[in-house]
Amino acid sequence: MVALQTMRSHKLRSFLMLLGIILSVCTLIVVVALIEGTNKYIADKVANMGSNVFLVTQYPIITSAEEFVKARRRNRKITWDDFQALHDNLKLPKAVGLEARIFGKVRYNGQEMQDVNIRGVTANIGDMDVEEPATGRYISDLDNEHRTSAVMIGADVAKRVFSNVDPLGKEISIDGRPYQIVGVAKPMGTMLGQSQDNFVYIPIETHFKIYGTQQNVAINIQARGAEWMERTQEEARVLMRARRHLAPKDEDSFGILASAGLLDLWHQLTAAIAASSVGIVAVFLLIGGIVIMNVMLASVTERTREVGIRKSLGARRRDILLQFLVEASVMTCSGGILGVASAYFITFVVRGTTSVPMQIPIFAVVLSIVVSTVIGLLFGIYPAHKASKLDPIEALRFEF
Repeated sequence: MVALQTMRSHKLRSFLMLLGIILSVCTLIVVVALIEGTNKYIADKVANMGSNVFLVTQYPIITSAEEFVKARRRNRKITWDDFQALHDNLKLPKAVGLEARIFGKVRYNGQEMQDVNIRGVTANIGDMDVEEPATGRYISDLDNEHRTSAVMIGADVAKRVFSNVDPLGKEISIDGRPYQIVGVAKPMGTMLGQSQDNFVYIPIETHFKIYGTQQNVAINIQARGAEWMERTQEEARVLMRARRHLAPKDEDSFGILASAGLLDLWHQLTAAIAASSVGIVAVFLLIGGIVIMNVMLASVTERTREVGIRKSLGARRRDILLQFLVEASVMTCSGGILGVASAYFITFVVRGTTSVPMQIPIFAVVLSIVVSTVIGLLFGIYPAHKASKLDPIEALRFEF
């Protein structure tokens, strides 16, 4: 109660003392919320390849220009023959599918869309991929066998080309060729500001017939479960290395991309951001602690007679020490709570007005309040110790 009364009686001083704590706690939580929200966003939107799915591609994850130059010289395109070899010889996967991508133009009754992602797929990609039909169906094995002109379109294509019209059964033009719509995909939203619904799916055999078989493709491999991922990836790697006659010491001339690898790369990038933010917060906390110590020392000087009266009435040294420590910790804990409230307000505003993903984890809130309280205790020890050592007679004689 004495600590709260002191804060109320010196409102401006208390606020200035807490400002450093409020800013540091608010900064810490906002940065953690941004990293946590972005991590979840990356896991759900960017690194989500499907249920226990990994890709065999021409290039692995590359983080430097030098590595890319070497990979361009070393790595060959993934081909239809590679897909056939993995499809026929792999024993561990649940399914092995193939997809090819190219960008083209879609038209319907004078409405046109440029740079549409045209994906040729095998039918089993529908069981692996995150895209699902909202109405109609996916590409089937029969479509591939007969190289039909069936197409499943994305939500953006349906919305922009078929405004107020049911697309199912309609015929659209893709790069000047007619296709019949057999399905419309569920909306996926945006990823890093780019639409994930700007695509059309056609049979892979039809894709090869129109655009040729020499284009680069990706082999989608679905493991039987999460516990099978590592072994399935190793089996695919061994078979691909054997197909390319690589010696034991040779590097892979292909890439294997999995969600875990993409998330690891992302966490490496965010680790530097997190480390720098912790450094900034530490500076704020240090400044806030120094301010608290300075204000507490001034408070001890102001209340010297009060301390003398308390000691003369029987207050022990530890009672005086505890009083000032409680004041410092209550003040900094209050600053931590205000910092948390400020961070929640900023997060609410940012999420409501922008597409920046932010999510405040509970551990960050608890940690911030605990750390701010500990800062008050640490930087309040010296002023409290000084107050507890005051001689009651000298303190009663003191005039401020």
